[in-house]
Amino acid sequence: MSDAAPVLDDLREESEELDRLVAGIPSGGRPDVWAAPTPAPGWTVAHQIAHLAWTDSAALLAATDPDAFAGHVARAAEAPESFVDEGAEAGAAREPGELLARWREGRERLQEALRAAPAGARFPWYGPPMSVTSLATARLMETWAHGQDVADALGVVRKPTARLRHVAWIGVRARDYAYAVRGLRPPAAPFRVELTAPDGALWAYGPEDAPQKVTGPALDFCLLATQRAHRADLALRAEGADADHWLDIAQAFAGPPGRGRPATRAEAPA
Repeated sequence: MSDAAPVLDDLREESEELDRLVAGIPSGGRPDVWAAPTPAPGWTVAHQIAHLAWTDSAALLAATDPDAFAGHVARAAEAPESFVDEGAEAGAAREPGELLARWREGRERLQEALRAAPAGARFPWYGPPMSVTSLATARLMETWAHGQDVADALGVVRKPTARLRHVAWIGVRARDYAYAVRGLRPPAAPFRVELTAPDGALWAYGPEDAPQKVTGPALDFCLLATQRAHRADLALRAEGADADHWLDIAQAFAGPPGRGRPATRAEAPA
């Protein structure tokens, strides 16, 4: 478990940062701000937190009861277009205080289960089985992405942190998935990705001499890969036709191609 401890620590910090943001919202009587729309069509702030609680519960089930999780996946397969929305809708109907308590309890139980998992453990998931580190990284990515939706709804600008390295890593690793989920053949050769971290350091992935290359701020890449911002609004550069195409379809999350966000300006930065 020692190898997964750093990402579990970062997952806890990411969740706590979002918790501080929503904990400041009045929690009595379904205040308007909890019902405020987020950039995700049809989802309010309450839906975003409810979805995180719902997915943490699914992850806990995968880590503690694989047979029950298999039943959960089977139900998802029966209604692939509505299953996630239904889970968010059910959670969002709770009173804000109850919803917050449910999310806090669930994510802590997941932390305990993952920290107690034996070395080398792998858990079933919606795609291939995942290690403790991979599952924790995926939860952090989703917490950050849905936290961005909440921040956008509240008009809050979050300060980027080094925790973005986990989101960036998934975005890079998911390159081929972005093609496959669209029925496309991924490029055979790896890309070079060079991202400027919040502290100015360089996060680099792939061979240095790769002819296809992506560069830019790590925050912008994470916003793109989680489809929280349109490419035209981000300072990312592509060298090579394949890398350029990838920036149009990149997605770090499992599931069908996302609709992404509309651009606020007409063209990508030069």
